[in-house]
Amino acid sequence: MPLLAWNDKMSIGLATIDEQHKKLVGMLNELFDAVQAGRGKDVLGIILDRLVDYTKTHFAYEEQLFTQHDYAETEAHKNEHADLTRQVLEIQQKHSAGATATLSMELMNFLKNWLVRHIQGSDRKYAPFLAGKGVT
Repeated sequence: MPLLAWNDKMSIGLATIDEQHKKLVGMLNELFDAVQAGRGKDVLGIILDRLVDYTKTHFAYEEQLFTQHDYAETEAHKNEHADLTRQVLEIQQKHSAGATATLSMELMNFLKNWLVRHIQGSDRKYAPFLAGKGVT
């Protein structure tokens, strides 16, 4: 059973962004499955690296759309992205320093809570604006 199942409440109605969000949910569930199987330590570093790469790509895509379409809440949204990136990098540093025993659950709970709040809050706010600009 996944830690976080994708559902209609998580969709913001923009296909490309929904697909990117599903990828993050998949990475979170992949980590959860590994921890449940007792191999979280083995895959955590790999998934963290992918997560860092993902956040850069996904956030850059959203922020490019904001700039292109002059979204009024760009700075606030970028600040949320920067905050998540900082926190993920801190988690990655803890992992590199050897703190793997509880890090997997810390990472999963943090990402799950952040992702749900961010998608259903901040991302849902920009969706009608971007849809009105022809973004799908």
